[in-house]
Amino acid sequence: MVLGLSLPAFTMVHVIISLIAIVAGFIVMSGLLGSKPMPGLTAIFLLFTILTSVTGFLFPFKELLPSHMIGILSLVLLAIACIALYGMKLAGVWRPVYIVTAMVSLYFNVFVLVIQSFLKIPALAALAPAVPPAPPSGPVFAVVQGIVLVFFVVVTIGAWRRFKPMAFA
Repeated sequence: MVLGLSLPAFTMVHVIISLIAIVAGFIVMSGLLGSKPMPGLTAIFLLFTILTSVTGFLFPFKELLPSHMIGILSLVLLAIACIALYGMKLAGVWRPVYIVTAMVSLYFNVFVLVIQSFLKIPALAALAPAVPPAPPSGPVFAVVQGIVLVFFVVVTIGAWRRFKPMAFA
């Protein structure tokens, strides 16, 4: 039991929170590329991405895993993103700081989504078998993760160049 929920029910809540964070993140990403501030969706993205990392720590574990390290790093980046956006109002260097920290946090969520997809979807698992506790591996998995990484690098650079909001409320 986690927070009064069975482990499968809590897992479903965690997955739903993660998917909301990812969908909101992609919408916010498109706003960055179009230099359109989206205060409401940005708040949803940041909140649900924080919740994704926090709920990830509530699963039972015996030792610190790579997923926990990603969660810790994501929370640090999200704290910086929130300071840049809400505290510093994207002034000066805080605009690119926000873009990079927010997009890397979204990337981490997508990175984990790809891992979980290869672990849970039988067709993908057959392409990149995993031997627990190791994550999926092999050329197909590496290519997919490489494409995701390149996509995020290109988009983050594009957002850095294009996102110049007049004001963010």
